[in-house]
Amino acid sequence: MGIIKDRFKAKADVTAVEIKEMLKEHGNKVIGEVQLSQIYQGMRGMTGLVTETSLLDAQDGIRFRGFTIPELREKLPKAPGGTEPLPEGLFYLMLIGELPTEDDVQHLSAVLQRRSHVPTHVFHTIDALPLNTHPMTQFVVGVMALQTESQFAKKYAAGMNKKDYWEAVFDDSMDLIARIPHVAAYIYRRKYKFGNHIQPNGLLDWAGNFAQMLGFEDEKFHELMRLYMTIHADHEGGNVSAHTTHLVGSALSDPYLSFAAGLNGLAGPLHGLANQEVIKWILEMQEELKSDDPSKEEIEAYVRKTLSEGKVVPGYGHAVLRQTDPRFTAQMEFGKKHMPDDKLVNTVWKVYDVVPPILESLGKVKNPWPNVDAHSGALLLHFGLKEYEYYTVLFGVSRALGVLASLCWDRALGFPLERPKSVTTDLVKKWLRGEDNIWGD
Repeated sequence: MGIIKDRFKAKADVTAVEIKEMLKEHGNKVIGEVQLSQIYQGMRGMTGLVTETSLLDAQDGIRFRGFTIPELREKLPKAPGGTEPLPEGLFYLMLIGELPTEDDVQHLSAVLQRRSHVPTHVFHTIDALPLNTHPMTQFVVGVMALQTESQFAKKYAAGMNKKDYWEAVFDDSMDLIARIPHVAAYIYRRKYKFGNHIQPNGLLDWAGNFAQMLGFEDEKFHELMRLYMTIHADHEGGNVSAHTTHLVGSALSDPYLSFAAGLNGLAGPLHGLANQEVIKWILEMQEELKSDDPSKEEIEAYVRKTLSEGKVVPGYGHAVLRQTDPRFTAQMEFGKKHMPDDKLVNTVWKVYDVVPPILESLGKVKNPWPNVDAHSGALLLHFGLKEYEYYTVLFGVSRALGVLASLCWDRALGFPLERPKSVTTDLVKKWLRGEDNIWGD
């Protein structure tokens, strides 16, 4: 079946047996209590999903199979002469649960290159859209056009055995990950570079090839793409894009349909679109202050003005994290190494010094620290990728690694259709009056 596929199946079989035994012995054990506020306020803190690929810790940030971002930057294989991790290595880790060797990553890079051909009709479908269509809309359309290639859809229609679901999902996921950099780069060149497209380079790694198809030859930008694609890949299962992909996949929609649904969630301003909102806010601040290098005092005044108008400072706060996002720190370290004198990057660092104390003083924000979105735009702008509407597409390409690895595990472990119970406010009122029991005890 293929080296990586065989390893994945072996790991999944062992985990499936472990889960079966746990459910047999502890299936009725209560692991938490649901509060009324959680039902009405986004299910925050409710444990209701199993995601094998990563776990978000409030203090340490995201851990991929137990490894922190600093550990991954140290331990994952690098491109020749590079210092940032190859995203293929992270995908291998999420899929197999073990750190890959150099050979493992080279093999995976080669597999993705072999699978990367994009049918012509996909580009024609994208070209049918108006040029002013948002890049994320074009990206979703491109992924949906790729769905004609789904092995899962074809095999399911032909009468596939349940035990083989995982294999078709695995193949679709590998194909999709291999192809979306070309689709995403095509959209960038179509919308912003007069349709002057750049063909893929089969000698480059996955992220490096994506960078050169975008039109960036600077090896430092290639390194940034390797870092960006690694740190944005996954954030456990409760975030909108991951949960949506899982939910739609639980209906046995194929990976193309499931990932497209996740991308639609990622496009929201409270999720992946936030990176676009951050750089827009900073540029507007510079324009209003008439300075590309504002002082901390000027930034503080502008932040307080933003908050007084009932607006938020984009890029600050997170539903789970209670410390500075390690993904922000990784990008800050990249900036200090490669562009320490960049004025926009330095502005981001000044905002980092100014905003948390202000938010803490208000007493209304549990996490006043920056998340991943607070930094990425400044790094991209440094290299000339100034079209901030496109930034969420970069996020989407990266997020495919995590959500599709998880989807493979969902089918390998035979997870069922997701169908939580909902209630009405009238029923809640009856329960509060003691007239009904909405919990079914």
